[in-house]
Amino acid sequence: MPEGHVIHRLAGRYADAFGGDVVRVDSPQGRFADGAKRVDDRVLTSTDAHGKQLFIGFGENGWIRVHLGLYGKVAFGDGPPPAPVGAIRLRISTESAHAELRGPTVCELLTSTEKSAVHDRLGPDPLREDADPDDGWKRVRTSRVSIASLLMNQRIAAGVGNIYRAEVLFRQGIDPYRLGRNVTRDEWDRVWGDLVTLMRDGVRTGRIDTVAPQHTPEAMNRPPRVDDHGGEVYVYRRFGADCLVCGESIRTDVVEGRNLFWCPGCQKG
Repeated sequence: MPEGHVIHRLAGRYADAFGGDVVRVDSPQGRFADGAKRVDDRVLTSTDAHGKQLFIGFGENGWIRVHLGLYGKVAFGDGPPPAPVGAIRLRISTESAHAELRGPTVCELLTSTEKSAVHDRLGPDPLREDADPDDGWKRVRTSRVSIASLLMNQRIAAGVGNIYRAEVLFRQGIDPYRLGRNVTRDEWDRVWGDLVTLMRDGVRTGRIDTVAPQHTPEAMNRPPRVDDHGGEVYVYRRFGADCLVCGESIRTDVVEGRNLFWCPGCQKG
């Protein structure tokens, strides 16, 4: 599932391609046909992102909310758009550009009030200027749940997914099984600050890189990582490999339905 930096990048791409333009909106697949009709031939006024939720705004006509889920993808291209091929849930286009959305978990039209309700259900997003890490800390400090589980809770840190969870805990030397109530405020602040830095880098580059300069392939004279997700990381999907810092073997376990990765040498209990 795409993590928060991907959604913020999509918000920027929609704004760059269509912001301020009257756009055609349709649903070749038909599953969003009614919503598409209500904003077709309207001005795309703004875009927004919060965690893994993407919002495409049409002023008083409402907001399209998109959650990509596991299978959703967006493809951008020049305009006008070609004849539709396959199950396109949402297509936005002008004479100069088009974007096609396929396979999302959610694609719906909301009022501004309904959009606000979605924000209220989410926790602070490290990529948003209005984020308050205290909102997440209030839930962490009294929790009997592991910090690895808590970081997957979108009411605590919206947009954080499996990769950022594993990497930020490694970078801060925190045992992923430590209970939330045993995490100090200083540790939470360091985790939050690191998420802000890493996720902003992800928005800028379009990939997740978490290794320090001294641990890059060039610095360590090692082959670059080859993985569908791209990026140089410390522990994610490196089960059984030697830790780049201490040499211990990376371990894995399933936490919150996803594979957690960590180093027992660098993240002691």
